[in-house]
Amino acid sequence: MPARRFIAHLDMDAFYASVELLRYPELKGQPVVIGGGRRHQPVEHDAGLRRFARLRDYAGRGVITTATYPARALGVHSGMGLMKAAALAPDAVLLPVDFDQYRAYSRRFKAAVAQLAPVMEDRGIDEIYLDLTDVPGAQDVADGDELAGVRALAARLKAAVTEATGLSCSIGVTPNKLLSKLCSDLDKPDGLTVLMPAEIPTRIWPLPASRINGIGPKASAKLAHLGIDTIGQLAQAEPGWLLEHFGSNYGAWLHAAAHGRDERPVVTWRAPKSLSRETTFERDLHPRDDREALSPIFTKLCEQVAQDLLRKDYLGRTVGVKLRYDDFKIVTRSMTMPAPTRDASVIRQWAGRCLKSVPLDRRLRLLGVKMESLCKPEEALPAQEPAVPYSLPLFESL
Repeated sequence: MPARRFIAHLDMDAFYASVELLRYPELKGQPVVIGGGRRHQPVEHDAGLRRFARLRDYAGRGVITTATYPARALGVHSGMGLMKAAALAPDAVLLPVDFDQYRAYSRRFKAAVAQLAPVMEDRGIDEIYLDLTDVPGAQDVADGDELAGVRALAARLKAAVTEATGLSCSIGVTPNKLLSKLCSDLDKPDGLTVLMPAEIPTRIWPLPASRINGIGPKASAKLAHLGIDTIGQLAQAEPGWLLEHFGSNYGAWLHAAAHGRDERPVVTWRAPKSLSRETTFERDLHPRDDREALSPIFTKLCEQVAQDLLRKDYLGRTVGVKLRYDDFKIVTRSMTMPAPTRDASVIRQWAGRCLKSVPLDRRLRLLGVKMESLCKPEEALPAQEPAVPYSLPLFESL
């Protein structure tokens, strides 16, 4: 009898916020929002007490990176503007982001998991897929329960994460990645859900269609307009009707996803498609009037991207810029260089050329730099044309 396929999705619970609660245990059970800057660092007192910033005192353009579950219960969530969140939860604690700390804890939990289940697909700082099919014990049956072995293995994975980090995670285990991603979110926080295809009608179909990873806001709105709100309703739709409204590829995928079908393997290594850095300003900056402030910010973004390329041992050939204006309109531009690079000064020169092709007559809320067309140094081809001149004006007068 062939082994049953067991794919797990492990998702850390409110990861950034949970890391901060380890550092500030007195905040446990309180609404806490992560997304502030250095000025929101807690202030230490002589008695060992700390004074924390509150959302009601925030003024600026920042957005929430994540929030604790008590904060989410008040209606705030990741991606929400901090000013809007302050109106909903004025007494919530505001903490600055500390990505170095989050990356350190990410490495810890992944190393602990890899000791038990080495076939791992890294999906970001706080989530992974695991192929548990051939892990010892996963196929064990106990007292007539065919899922006893994999359930016990998932429990060991959760315990290993907690032992290594002091944090909790939620795990979904199913025959494929699509269902496991859904199931890891069914019993958060600290959840463990094991689901087989026979349970899809009772446990998956009642969920909103938007819960399927790959159905975004536009597709959700279109489905709702067509009278489809749940995964079950989507599953009952005729395949031809879906193809008519959503095209052959996406329509076929919607039908398969609603029925819980997904044959994607767990990929243990994936080359990045791009690397980027961006920053949202505390106040809107004008390309001409605030040139002295914008220029070092732009240079720093280019340097950070260059450092990311060096750390991951990649070169990039296509450089791009992203601007968000004060009316929230987003503009992007990109250019392909003669040869790939990770030199910060070269990246800055070509990013400057990109800027020359976008309107710079409105104030800016956000500025970003991206490198694409990545390759390893040994794969790089020599330049076929002269490089760009060294000096280029950044935010020159229009």
